[in-house]
Amino acid sequence: RILPSRSAGEKPKVQRTVPLIRFFQTAAMLQSTLLRRAAPSIARRALSSTAESSSSVMTLNFNLPHETIYSGAAVSQVIVPGAAGEYGVTADHVPVVAQLKAGVLQIMHEGAAAEPEKYFVPGGFSITHENSVTDISCPEAVKLDDIDPAAVTSNFEAARSAYSSAEAGSAAQAEAQIDMEVYRSMGSAVGVTLS
Repeated sequence: RILPSRSAGEKPKVQRTVPLIRFFQTAAMLQSTLLRRAAPSIARRALSSTAESSSSVMTLNFNLPHETIYSGAAVSQVIVPGAAGEYGVTADHVPVVAQLKAGVLQIMHEGAAAEPEKYFVPGGFSITHENSVTDISCPEAVKLDDIDPAAVTSNFEAARSAYSSAEAGSAAQAEAQIDMEVYRSMGSAVGVTLS
């Protein structure tokens, strides 16, 4: 709406209250919708801290294509090398699906004050369910204690050589690049710097 001007030479003023009111109404409706959708999840999380489910223990299933490392194991925490960043999972964690990058997967066993159990994984997936169960699936996993730093260095150099000798843009060069990245991550996990 245009309001009448007060003096003859003054331009008309545009009233901006109607669009502003619509903006705040839209924002209030959006907030209400988000709260309505989030309320069951918030209530479930709040109720999950009751006596019957307040356990600090979660269940871990850790599988490789050729071997099951853990099936239904009770653990206190798992630190996952997610592609978007490393994160920890404990009991009552929100559900999450994550792609894993090459790195160290750490498992903290319940009641254990010792060091976490550490595995090097070249990638994979982690699915955390709302019932405190986490499923981890990787193509391979090796305990850090079983990794020979000299072999990692040697394999990295072989991958670098294969990368240099491969035709630019070829599948062989891409495979060698992946090998280099995995061995670099593996070296980092055992304290060897490779570049």
